[in-house]
Amino acid sequence: MLRKIRIAVATLFFIGITLLFLDISGVLHTYLSWMAKIQFIPAALALNLVIVIGLVVLTLVFGRVYCSVICPLGIMQDFISWCNGKTAKKKLYRFKYHKAYSILRYAVLVVFVAVLVFGGAAIISIIEPYSSFGMMVSTILAPIYALCNNLLALISERVGSYAFYTHEVWLKSVPALVVSLVFFAIIFVCAWKGGRIYCNSICPVGTILGVLSRFSLFKVEIDTEKCRNCGLCGKRCKSSCIDTKEHKIDYSRCVVCLDCIDTCKDGAVSFVFRCGSKTCGKKAAKEAKATETKVEAKAVKAEATVVKAEASSEATKEQDASRRAFINATAIVAAGAALHKLVGKTAVAQEMKTDGGLAEVLPKQEPERETVLRPAGAQSVRNFENKCVSCQLCVSACPNGVLRPSSGLKDFMQPYMSYERGYCRPECTRCSDVCPAGAILPVSIEEKSSIQIGIAQVDYSLCIAHEETDKCGNCARHCPSGAIKMVHKVADDKDSIMIPVVNTERCIGCGACEHLCPARPISAIKVNGCREHRTI
Repeated sequence: MLRKIRIAVATLFFIGITLLFLDISGVLHTYLSWMAKIQFIPAALALNLVIVIGLVVLTLVFGRVYCSVICPLGIMQDFISWCNGKTAKKKLYRFKYHKAYSILRYAVLVVFVAVLVFGGAAIISIIEPYSSFGMMVSTILAPIYALCNNLLALISERVGSYAFYTHEVWLKSVPALVVSLVFFAIIFVCAWKGGRIYCNSICPVGTILGVLSRFSLFKVEIDTEKCRNCGLCGKRCKSSCIDTKEHKIDYSRCVVCLDCIDTCKDGAVSFVFRCGSKTCGKKAAKEAKATETKVEAKAVKAEATVVKAEASSEATKEQDASRRAFINATAIVAAGAALHKLVGKTAVAQEMKTDGGLAEVLPKQEPERETVLRPAGAQSVRNFENKCVSCQLCVSACPNGVLRPSSGLKDFMQPYMSYERGYCRPECTRCSDVCPAGAILPVSIEEKSSIQIGIAQVDYSLCIAHEETDKCGNCARHCPSGAIKMVHKVADDKDSIMIPVVNTERCIGCGACEHLCPARPISAIKVNGCREHRTI
């Protein structure tokens, strides 16, 4: 029953967090954004002590329940491992005990903490479980989900229903897609063959909680009086933490999946309250050795011989599987690059528009900015880079197509703003509402309308209004803060052409002027980010 409850709760968590990154309407963020905010590393970066202390207490009481119920990457690995076990019944019992890779685990943790302390969260966000899961869902699954939604919208429109509406599908970042595909291939192979090997060897959250889980009040325990040394619990353990010969469990790696309890038909494995003292374990081990008979010892030896024979045959199969997995991963990356090329061509074809004279209107290109643009609520470029875990939740939630993952080395995968497809509407606070790590602090609509994240700058060599024969003023008409005014090119000549001038004290950097500028392919007016945001 406990295992069924765990699976049910984990399924709900996994579906809820996944839908956060796929939600097109933005309605689910109102109800489910708390699922992202209770993830361990984002809560720690946001200094949300209530959640961090709550997760620590949960681990000290029940063990690493977080890894098997709350962490989306851990649940995904369980599902992949389960699928492999379902391909053949004997594969359910394909695991075996091995010692923890302690040096690797703690070395990764030290590097992870050092990078977080000294800045540069983007560098190690790839191994943070919540961030890596969000990256994979938003870059790989989200476009597929949007295409399916558009298909349903097309079908519903044909039958006179508007229950669905189309959503623009576009590739936000090629490097993000490639990295996501490669990382997914690695996670898939690790989970398919080794179960929770990634969680117990690389994941820094797993290492931190593993240290705490050694002292948990409730633990999985083996009753040596009932155990008949069949070894099935150890072969079923995807964490490879059950030493069936010594009747010991490495609690730093146990994720409390409770599969071992479900496997044992003799009731020898149970989830019970324990004192946590080392003497209990030593006493149980001595009793187990004293009650072993010679017949059982021979049975164990015979079974070990069979296991070795099976292991030798399985080793050959695993080598072949590794080669196939490597080839498949390479094929996935190549297919992703080809898909990007195809999607890019399709997107260009769709973007080809014509004006009133049927002349082609070129798509906008991203300008070079002196300082990168960060959303309102980030406070500063430095604060954002130090706290953003690159989970891509704000990118998925942005309804205006403004946010996208960065391709730079310093802030790789961290979202930045650009205005080719839309502009940051002053009445939209979606990104600040969903950010779980405190990189974008919550702001109200009133506050956002007065936060200066950038300043517009006019390039008169590209400006249409600067030509003596043309009139425009599009930027001034659409500026929501009234920061752009049209003035005479020659101050003393009332008949001279009107050109735009930016009031830097009123400009909030929303990008409406840049997005709506008719100059192509580079807008005549662009927004440079402010390193320190200020209230105007």
